[in-house]
Amino acid sequence: MKDRPYWNMEIEPILGTKEIKKIQWKNLKSHLEMLYARSRMWREYMDEKSAPPDKIKSLEDFSKAFPVLEKDDMRAIAMKYLPEGPRGMLDAMLSVSSREIVLVSATSGTTGEPTPYLFSKEDLKINFESFARAIWRTGIRPGDIIVHAMALSMFGAGIPLVYAVIEYGATLIPVGAEGGTERLLNYIKVLGPMEGIDGMFITPSFAEYLIEKCKELTGMEVKDLRIKRLMCGGEPGAGIPEVRERLMKSYNALVFDMMGLGPIAFTSCPTEEYRGMHFLTEDMALLEIVDVETKEPIPFEDGARGVLVFTPLKGYCLNVLRHTPGDVVEIYTDKCPCGQSGIRMRVIGRTDDMLKVKGVMVYPAAIEGVLNSFVPRITGEFRIVLTSPPPRVEPPLKLKVEYGEGTKKEELDKLSKEIGERMHDKIRIRPEIEWVPAGTLERAVHKKKYFERRY
Repeated sequence: MKDRPYWNMEIEPILGTKEIKKIQWKNLKSHLEMLYARSRMWREYMDEKSAPPDKIKSLEDFSKAFPVLEKDDMRAIAMKYLPEGPRGMLDAMLSVSSREIVLVSATSGTTGEPTPYLFSKEDLKINFESFARAIWRTGIRPGDIIVHAMALSMFGAGIPLVYAVIEYGATLIPVGAEGGTERLLNYIKVLGPMEGIDGMFITPSFAEYLIEKCKELTGMEVKDLRIKRLMCGGEPGAGIPEVRERLMKSYNALVFDMMGLGPIAFTSCPTEEYRGMHFLTEDMALLEIVDVETKEPIPFEDGARGVLVFTPLKGYCLNVLRHTPGDVVEIYTDKCPCGQSGIRMRVIGRTDDMLKVKGVMVYPAAIEGVLNSFVPRITGEFRIVLTSPPPRVEPPLKLKVEYGEGTKKEELDKLSKEIGERMHDKIRIRPEIEWVPAGTLERAVHKKKYFERRY
């Protein structure tokens, strides 16, 4: 059993094939019929668009029938039912009774109001299946030791992930990011050198922070903690080559870029070179990409870039049709050298983080990638300084950057020019850099802080 390549040997071998498209269409049809029969909100929405299930004859029909829904669109649809009270609104939205909800989690709300995610018992089973496919590909097996170092309170990768790990049969140590850096390191210090930690769920920015704090708090380097795998999510860091390389070298560990919730799961390969995240749940979710500005569909071709749009094909609570969380991605359809199935994608950034400098679209993750190539001359910690509301930025783009402890002040002018040249080469901007000493900027325990707003 340990040696099989996939968790689900019926579905995963056919990911990315014509066969899976047939399953997607079958599941989309039945899911639309279920929503139409059991969710008043979605039935009225389909009727409003003159697109009840019997008029949808193909995946292409589906994409043409319904517009892309952003977070504010989803909120506006739901708010129509607010006069019926919170429970009445839920009963209109969901395809089960609100009394069948057993768990509520939410997005972090770092870019606005938190978005709640609800789970019935059936939805938790679906969440587990997605998780099991992803975790199996990392090499984690039942009985292995996993430390949970992400936020536990309300976070999608908090309690829902805890339930999935327990169901999977791994040994879970749920310290959580709320436990604090010292407490987390103390637990790992005791367990790591004895048995080794098979895997740790963590945001890339927190993992970077531990590199700095481990020696100070434990007297050990992070690699001496014997953490074998970093399973990263919540932000794009593990998909940025420079950040990924720093984490792998510092921890002497495999680094996995992971993403998903409910019927959606992605994970990267167990290889040193980053090749994007494999999409593992084509039978349970329909993915599309659309143009950032027009929201028109873009063909799923190798190298295509666009905004990610998803529609669950399973479940009773995460009911959305053509919804985008705002992730801008690049698609890879060629066969992955790792040999594993599934089309792949790389997250480039988020639409709500995107900046426009002289017409050039710039994402914080791209800036982070360039800056991390200059570590240890800089710490890697930075802020994008905004003096007016985004996305348009009057050039030059202003950055506040920490210089490394071993970097002398007289070297900073030369370093500014080097960074400017590399950024111009990579992302076509020349920033204005404000230098600050190492340790000046607050470190993120949950998600990386990219912006300093001065307006």
